[in-house]
Amino acid sequence: MGPLIPQGIITGQWDFVIALLIGFAFGFILEASGFSSSRNIAGVFYGYNFVVLRVFFTALIVAMVGLLYFDYFGWINLDLVYILPTYIHSMLLGGVLMGFGFVIGGFCPGTSFTAIAIGKLDGIVFILGFFVGIAIFSFGFPLYEDFFTAGDMGNITIGEILGLSNQIVTLGVVLVALVAFWGTWLIEKRVRKTINPFKF
Repeated sequence: MGPLIPQGIITGQWDFVIALLIGFAFGFILEASGFSSSRNIAGVFYGYNFVVLRVFFTALIVAMVGLLYFDYFGWINLDLVYILPTYIHSMLLGGVLMGFGFVIGGFCPGTSFTAIAIGKLDGIVFILGFFVGIAIFSFGFPLYEDFFTAGDMGNITIGEILGLSNQIVTLGVVLVALVAFWGTWLIEKRVRKTINPFKF
C-alpha cells in the first residue's frame, strides 16, 4: 500500500486494514455523492444530472495530480505502477456494453453494491445480473478468447501513445474536466427547465 509500506512507515501487515478502510471510504463517498440512486446515474444520459461525471472527473484529477506529486517527492515510483494490458477490440466492445448497462440498469458494478448496502431492490437485481454475466463470460471464454486478446497494445499509457509526458497528459485531462464541468452545467440548466418536477 504505497507509499506507506514501501517507505517503511508501516509494515506490510497493515495492507488488508488499509484496503478495508479505503473500501469503506469509497462506499461512503459513493453514497454521499448520490451514486446509490439509479436516477442520478442515468441522469447523465438524459441531461438532467451530471453528478456522476463530475465525481468521476474529480477523482481522476485528484489521483493523477496526487501520483505526480508522490513521484516528484520520491514517495512512489510511477515506473513500478502496474498498467493493465490494452486489448483494443474487446475494450471498445466492453465500453459499449457498459454504457448500455448504465442506461438500462442505472448502475455500474460498484454503485450497485452501494445501492445494496442501503437495501435497494434494483441494486440487488442488478448484482444478480452482474454475477450471471461473470459466469457466462468465464465458462464461455474459450469460445471468444481470440477476440478478447485481439488488438493487443501491451501495457501502454495515453502519454506513450501520444508521445507526451505524464505532466502534459494530466494538464490536458484537467482542462477537459473544467470544460466538461462548465458544459454540463449549461446543459443541466436548459434541460431542467423542461422537466416536469412531479416525475422525479
